[in-house]
Amino acid sequence: MAVYVVEQGGEWQARISLNLGVDELWWAGEGWGGQLEAQENQAADRVVLLSRSLPLGWAVKLAAACQFTDQMRRWDEAAWRKSAAVLLKAEIRAERAAGGGRGEGWPFEEAKVYRLPEDRGWSRYGRLEGVWGNEQADGQGNVRENWQENEQVGVQASTRTKLRRNEQESLRRREMEVLAAGADRLVAALDGRSLLQGEAEALVAEQLPELAEHWRAAAQLAYLQGRLRLTAAVLGPAGAARLGLRRREVPRCLRCGSVPTGRTACAACGLAGCAYCEACLALGRSRACALLLRSAPLPAVRCTAGVSPTVAARRWGLSAAQAAAAAAALGFLAEPRKRSAARGPERFLLWAVTGAGKTEMIFPLLEAALAAGGRALIATPRRDVVLELAPRLARAFPADVPAVLYGGSEDRLRRSRITLATTHQLLRFHQAFDLVIIDEIDAFPYHNDPMLDYAARQVCKPGGRFILLSATPPAELQRLARSGRLPHARVPIRFHGHPLPVPRHIRMPPLHRCLKQGRIPAGLRSALQRSIDRKAQIFLFVSRIAHIEGLLQLLRRMFPEISIEGTSSQDPGRAEKVLKFRDGTISLLVTTTILERGVTVPHSDVFILDADSGLFDEAALVQMAGRAGRSKDDPAGNVIFASTEWSRSQRAAISQIRSMNAIARRQGYLKSK
Repeated sequence: MAVYVVEQGGEWQARISLNLGVDELWWAGEGWGGQLEAQENQAADRVVLLSRSLPLGWAVKLAAACQFTDQMRRWDEAAWRKSAAVLLKAEIRAERAAGGGRGEGWPFEEAKVYRLPEDRGWSRYGRLEGVWGNEQADGQGNVRENWQENEQVGVQASTRTKLRRNEQESLRRREMEVLAAGADRLVAALDGRSLLQGEAEALVAEQLPELAEHWRAAAQLAYLQGRLRLTAAVLGPAGAARLGLRRREVPRCLRCGSVPTGRTACAACGLAGCAYCEACLALGRSRACALLLRSAPLPAVRCTAGVSPTVAARRWGLSAAQAAAAAAALGFLAEPRKRSAARGPERFLLWAVTGAGKTEMIFPLLEAALAAGGRALIATPRRDVVLELAPRLARAFPADVPAVLYGGSEDRLRRSRITLATTHQLLRFHQAFDLVIIDEIDAFPYHNDPMLDYAARQVCKPGGRFILLSATPPAELQRLARSGRLPHARVPIRFHGHPLPVPRHIRMPPLHRCLKQGRIPAGLRSALQRSIDRKAQIFLFVSRIAHIEGLLQLLRRMFPEISIEGTSSQDPGRAEKVLKFRDGTISLLVTTTILERGVTVPHSDVFILDADSGLFDEAALVQMAGRAGRSKDDPAGNVIFASTEWSRSQRAAISQIRSMNAIARRQGYLKSK
């Protein structure tokens, strides 16, 4: 990457460049076509080219760290070389210690001061072929044919220098218009995205094949126009602070926010120790020399154009409790911002019990965002939830079928006003959405993952809004909500209007001891028999995968008349077994917390063995208990906590369930018996 500083009207600025030919045209003070047709750039007075080829991370840091004074007008090349070397002193020393580096004065041995307009040609690019390549375009900016094949105007490589001045000016103007049109299309395609160079090239190849050979020139123009950001994927403290990562003085991966832990010799930049990030390696290697392209963000829209809460409730068939929560969220979206955009997006918590119908409640919010001309994101930690929600959203918003993103998704480059994605896919977006809805904020892998939390915060536009969905919010969010510091709405009742089943406790020895003895307590066996007699579908949760097989053998001997199976995260047949459990082919399913969320089976009872296990926290117990009573035909259900001890998590889970039932009763949402 080239890096230079430019003086324009007494003001200095530092720039990096993918194509210096574009920069030379830009700083010559020319007008440009395209969407910024009226833009006239004031000609520069001088350019100090510090390096034509600097490792990308160094170039970005140097441009970010430059501070300018009036004395610089009197500096010669030696002074500029010395100043640049001081700014990169740590990097140069580390590279030499790793066995890198080249010669005396490296990497600024070619630094040179150019005074404009006298020193034309400072970019060393030809006027025509250097900027856009060897192609010509028609008036609409569409690539038509090779310069060397353009017989109609008689332009040949060997005779270009003999063109009359007006012909040369006409051709240069045509090239600038083509370049500006290409920049317009590239910016539109990259809107809201955060892509490494390889990903950007794949997008261009798929959506803008006419730019495949020349996207770097178009990107450079968009960067100079302020519509595109070019940076290194892994950046040192100076550059990271300029981009808002004000953390400890260590390099950071701009894609995921992690500290890069690896360094290796790199053929791309020639350094002996090029830093790379291992945290987001699955999405492609983020390196100090990897180009990261991001569109410049636009201000978020204010969602005031949606229908009234009453109309929205009727349109989407919401219950009274759902409508009240949706109305509160719509009011939040319509409010002016209460804090600076620099502090991040404002948040609203939608705290709804399991089975409350959270998906239906977000439909009015999506409608309001779309009506205001905005873009909306629904993110969830798990792929299976994405696949379940996709058809429901497509039916609800047929004019804006969502782009569905997960590992291996065919929609990875498709653009839509609604995006539905797993939380890992958010790493490929930056300040793209006016409304961001994060579902299951307490679920693995999103919960307690700083990388995914960073990704979620990065995707919201300045001034945008966050809606957080959960039946079991983390303790910190619960405290903020109760203290009034986090706007929120509770939905304490399920869609069918009946209270949540309150778990009962059965004492039993630890499960491993029961398996060793080959029997289970009479109380647990009787409770299971009652569920079997009423033909309930039985979830039987255990804390460890290792217990499943032994328990299956024991239960099959005790209850040979029903179909009993087990599944876990390690079971390749899990999806098929869940389907059979849903349709009643399997009557009792032994499982782990892998099925604590997102699985709705009518007429269900829930048994949690070793409920005092440290692996079952309050949220997990509430979620598992929430599998029961979800059907309007069987709203009561049965939930059993079986354990030796009566743990704090069990007490807290039951307290939360009873509290929601009490709120529902107090607010008049419960159906009379």
